[in-house]
Amino acid sequence: MGIELLTTTRAFRRRLDLTRTVARQDLLDCVRIAVHAPSGSNRQPWRFVVVQDYQTKQRIAEYYRKAFAANLSGRTPRPDELGDLSSARHLADHLHEVPALVLVCTIGRPPEPASPLRLASFYGSIYPAVWNFMLALHERGLGSCLTTAHLYYEREIAELLDIPFDEVAQVALIPVAHLRPGPSVAARRAPATEVTMWDRWGTA
Repeated sequence: MGIELLTTTRAFRRRLDLTRTVARQDLLDCVRIAVHAPSGSNRQPWRFVVVQDYQTKQRIAEYYRKAFAANLSGRTPRPDELGDLSSARHLADHLHEVPALVLVCTIGRPPEPASPLRLASFYGSIYPAVWNFMLALHERGLGSCLTTAHLYYEREIAELLDIPFDEVAQVALIPVAHLRPGPSVAARRAPATEVTMWDRWGTA
């Protein structure tokens, strides 16, 4: 995996090919890479639930769309958000058509009471595996994006998929599909010099 892969792996929504099946072996190969991510005390808490059954995807998509709508209600998007919002709405409208939905889970529930230290430890032990998974997908010509809207209905989706809610937390829903043809370019990002400070906050 080189610099090009790291800089061109992004949230793919409109370019997802909804007509091609994703092979189980490809998904499993990407999970094999995902599980080499670091985790606190080497706990390796990750679990992956891959959903390819159409009716189950429809149920998940219904929850996702309700959550997506609730998240937008009463909020006026900024002008610079409109393109991403249109893309996100496209995904919500077609989520049930995506060949594979991968729910990434972690053993345990978010810490209560929450604190920056405990939350960083909890999520810091699972999100590196999510990113490894997305990189591995892109290397194979598969597209994905990290979504969390479904967590509005985490308990309902847990019941749908027989996930033990009190013992396992869902942390991400990753739609996976082959990519339709298109340019592989780096996403627009602020230059490193604008987001880096030396020795003290606010010092360039």
